[in-house]
Order: sequence, then structure tokens, then C-alpha cells
Amino acid sequence: MAREPHSNSRLQAPATGAATVPQPAELLAAIITSSEDAIASKTLQGIVTSWNVAAERLFGFTAEEMIGQPILRIIPPELYPEEDRILSQIRSGHRIERYQTVRLRKDGTRVHISLTVSPILDSAGNIVGAAKVAHDITKLHALMADRELLLEAERSARGQAERMSRLKDEFLATLSHELRTPLNAIQGWSELLQHPGVKPEDLKRGLEAISRNVRVQAQIVNDLLDMSRVVSGQVMLEVHPTRLQDVLGHAIDAVRASADNKSIRIHTLIDSKIGPVRGDPTRLQQVIWNLLSNAVKFTPKGGRIKVLLERVDSHVEVAVEDTGIGIEPDFLPFVFDRFRQADSGISRRHGGLGIGLSIVKSLVELHGGSVRAKSPGKGQGSTFSVALPLFHVRPEEHGSSAVSPSDPLQTIDLPRLDDTRVLLVDDDADGCDLVSAILIARGAHVRCVTSGPAALELAAQEHYDVVLSDIGMPDMDGYEFMRALRRAEEGRSKLTPAIAVTAYAGATDRQRALLSGYQMHIAKPVEATELIAAIAILKPLKRT
Repeated sequence: MAREPHSNSRLQAPATGAATVPQPAELLAAIITSSEDAIASKTLQGIVTSWNVAAERLFGFTAEEMIGQPILRIIPPELYPEEDRILSQIRSGHRIERYQTVRLRKDGTRVHISLTVSPILDSAGNIVGAAKVAHDITKLHALMADRELLLEAERSARGQAERMSRLKDEFLATLSHELRTPLNAIQGWSELLQHPGVKPEDLKRGLEAISRNVRVQAQIVNDLLDMSRVVSGQVMLEVHPTRLQDVLGHAIDAVRASADNKSIRIHTLIDSKIGPVRGDPTRLQQVIWNLLSNAVKFTPKGGRIKVLLERVDSHVEVAVEDTGIGIEPDFLPFVFDRFRQADSGISRRHGGLGIGLSIVKSLVELHGGSVRAKSPGKGQGSTFSVALPLFHVRPEEHGSSAVSPSDPLQTIDLPRLDDTRVLLVDDDADGCDLVSAILIARGAHVRCVTSGPAALELAAQEHYDVVLSDIGMPDMDGYEFMRALRRAEEGRSKLTPAIAVTAYAGATDRQRALLSGYQMHIAKPVEATELIAAIAILKPLKRT
């Protein structure tokens, strides 16, 4: 087939001015030449016989370069079988419409096209070739690809949102269960102990149960606060050289009773020659305690826990290995994810919020370390390993960083509060009674009021040595009360010492309390020794 001219031909009119009607063959050639789509023909053997101007623009080959050449010249090698299938269908007399595929340009780049292929018949009706019309859909394909990416991103985001919503619902259900369980014991024993004629042994059992469950609830609240601090980036570390041997010893002592109750043996392999790490001993003890608590929780009676401390290259590694229930392989990658629990249904055997290991991971990473978990599988135990960088110090510094006792107030004599006048502000009557009982037992005189305005009125009439105030109160909160008290004391040579005693226990809450005028901030639930020591610091007293 002869190559058509590259531009539209104008039919010459005769001198008389009459237009000559074009012949069908000429009209068809003009249409093919001016078409925006690439049009070509080929033999049944795949040899190109015609190639229009649009084909030259689309593929970059001129008609001279393509006519007489195999059509495979513009087909990617991996799509050669596609050409065989097309020719097979053409030989069978079938037409192929809007077939989307890929072809090659002369410069090697790929172009997405929509292809229509029709059989060419001779005068006798025999199929002698194929006519191809190719439409460039590269832009459309790119738009479709972008659309698919957006749809996939939307599907992924929706799936993630659904998973997070499900995890949130599971977490709230778990939180409700974990809070209500100890609350049930606290409420039940509290009501029982109010009945007349309570036996001494029941009184002892009840008080022990109340104390134990209060500590359970306090730990839950502490975990939630730690999680909040981690998420908001407000975890503060008091970093200095720390002996991990001491940290391990205190953490093991903290879980010893729980382990003994289940007849679980704790074996330790501790290298006493390992030098210090740079870290916060309290937070590191929290990390190890959490791992040990989990090991005790998930290890059956008569099991075994091994604690290993050793040096590995330039870091120190602490490993907690147990003979417990193990971790399923499909859950192992998610074991440190927040709110994720392998057993999260209502029939689960073990309590907990599913945030302890997430806190462990965050605290370890804040120390420049890493934590990993491994388990052969269900029922085959698990091992959690914490790696921390060594801290190189001079030999004379090695002994200067031992971890302080977990409760240093137990090692000192607490002061009496004789003749100390305390103004206590708390809208919770039970809270007032509790703090009053603690302070009166040490000799203090306590006046309790339930609102900020009432406290301001009393402070204007009488002198008090110390003010203790809650923060969350109606009408006038603890911040407003303290600012008002400080305004009323302007011009005095000495301000009344004040302590915020509150359930708002975050770092931001503490800062806000100090900026409002308090000298100290104590979080509820109140420890009696901490409260007495705080008052002693603010008002120096003789020890007895």
C-alpha cells in the first residue's frame, strides 16, 4: 500500500468552477491521512503494509521505517504471544474491539493504547490481512492509575480506621472490666465491714483485699497516664549512670510474692562486672518490672522464669525468658502495638489493658535502646530482650549511681505534725475524711471545706500553716482558688505553704499547679508517708 501524503490534499476544481466529486478510494485515503488515531494494516504474517501520519506521531517511526517490517517492532517482547493470539482471531474472522495494551515507541518508551483490529477481505471474500486502529490512552491510563491509588489509599484508610475503632471498642470494654473488677471487691468488702459484729479475721481479710485492689486500680491509672505521656511526648527522664544489677534486683523483689504464690521459680544469671548504663533508674525498673509481671502472669503454676544480664558487644542486654503460654507466630509482629492483645475476647484468661508492652518499647527507645520478643509458638514460652548502650565512665564513678530504694520514706522516721494547722479543700467528702484521718493521727489540726470560696473565707479569718487543695472542683477549681489566695496574700512577708492533692497527675497538670502558686503537687491516690513528708518539707518540724 502506497504511503499517503502527510498533509490533507485539496482536490483541484476544474477551470469552469465546478467541483469534482472525489472517488471512494481517494476519500478513504484522505480520512485515513487526517485521522487523529494511528491506523495501520498488516498481513496475516504480521508484516506492516500501511502506516498513517497519526501512527508516525504516536510511535515515532516513519512509514518508510515500518512498511515491510514486522509489527513486532513496536510490541514489547513479553507481549509477543499477544500478537499471535490477535492474528489467530483475525484468521478466524473475528474483530477485536477496544483492547487495552502497551506498545513501544521508537525511543523505547511505552505507550498505553486502546486497539481495534478488523479483518481485511479481498474481492473474493478471503481474509488477507488486518487493519489496526490505535488510540493513545496514556493520559487516561495515568488518571485511572491515580484513581486506583486513591481508591486503594481510601480503602486502606477506611480499613485502618475500622481496625482502630474496633481496637478502641475492645480497649474500652477491657478498661471497664479491669476497673470494675477491683472496684467490685472494694465496694463489696467496704459494705460488709460496716455491718455490726464483723469478725476480726474477716476485718483483716477485708482490709487486705481493699488495699490490694486499690493498688491494682492505681496501677491501671498509672499505665494510662504513662501511655498518655508517651503519646504526647511528655515523658521526662532523670538520666544518670545506673547499675542494671540494682534495677534488676528491685524489679525481681517487686514480683517475688506473685511468683511464690504460683510456685514459679525465678533464676538469675547476672554479670556483676557489667558497667553502668546511662538512664533513668525508675523508668528502667518499670520496664523490667513490666516484663517480669507479664512473665509471672502468663506462666502456669510450677513454671520457671530466667532473668539474664550480659554484655553483648557495645551494649548490655537484659533477657526475661519464661515457660508460659508463648506467642502465636502471626501475633508476634504486633506484640508491642498499643491496645493489641492476643486474647482480647470476654473469655480471655488473663487481665490487663494491652498497653504495658507498648510503654516498655517507648521507654526503652527513649533510652537509645531496643526491645524484641521471640517465641517458638503457643505453649512454648517466650523471651523478651532489652538492649541498652553501655555508658563509659571513669572507674571512680562506678559506685555513685545505685538505684534508690523503691520507698525511701520507709528508711526514715516520719515527723509528728503536732499543732500544725491544716486547711483542707476537697469537694469529695470521703477524700476529706481520709486525708484528715492521716494528718490527725500525726497530731495535726485539720479544717476541711468543700469549696474554694469557703476556703478563702476561712483563710481570711484564721491563720493556717499549710493549705491542701484538690484541683477538680465545681464553680471554682483548685487553680482559681490558689490564684485568688495568692492575690489575697499580696503584701505579706510570708505566703501560706500550699500543696495540690489531685487526681490530675500529668506533667502538664503539675506545671500548671506550680504556676498557680502551689509549692508541691501530689497525685491521688494519696500515700500517707508522701503527704506527711511533703508537709514536713514545707513546714520544718522537730522529729520524734
